[in-house]
Amino acid sequence: MLRNSRLASRFARTGVLQARASPRTSSLQQQHPSSLLSSPSSPPTTTTINTFRLASTTTTTPPNDTQTTPDITNHYTIFKQTLPAGPPPSSPFNIPTADLRREFLRWQSLIHPDKYPQGPQKQQAEALSARINEAYRTLLDPLQRAQYLLREMHGIDVTAEDGASKHALDAETLMEVMEVQETIEEVTDSGEDAAAAEEKINELKVENQGRVEEDTTHIFMIL
Repeated sequence: MLRNSRLASRFARTGVLQARASPRTSSLQQQHPSSLLSSPSSPPTTTTINTFRLASTTTTTPPNDTQTTPDITNHYTIFKQTLPAGPPPSSPFNIPTADLRREFLRWQSLIHPDKYPQGPQKQQAEALSARINEAYRTLLDPLQRAQYLLREMHGIDVTAEDGASKHALDAETLMEVMEVQETIEEVTDSGEDAAAAEEKINELKVENQGRVEEDTTHIFMIL
């Protein structure tokens, strides 16, 4: 219990002040692709994705790779070239972002919706392209990556605002959060020129980013 409270407190330092444990305990490796490829307007089914894969193999030929559509089981399987070992603890928390971007651009060049005529195949390409975008943005940002891993691997949603199960903040974390808020208020109310205010806020961002990387690395070492 103490360890969970400390973990939640660490995430609060990054500005995420609420956390709750989800009733599910799913594993990334066990999730089905159709459960992750979701769209609010028209979620594609496994059948439509498989149809798109078969059709795309006849219309596109990727350079130096026979795979024409990604494995959408989870964010990590989409970028198998960059992250072959999958999510932590099988791999480090930190990832090579330059390699991730190259693989992302490769997928988007292969599955860009503009390559397909109007119709079901174009809609499937749009859904798959959005899925790749979501995975890329999540993995690129350390905080979003940590939130994703905690939610999908450990059933802990640190972004939840449900008051039913909040993790209490320890006194040290609460003081740090209050200090950051006060600093931001002082910058915005001090009447300083925009450049000076932006510089101070950027300093806070750099400091906060360092805390994110340090805390998330520590968390996944002990989970």
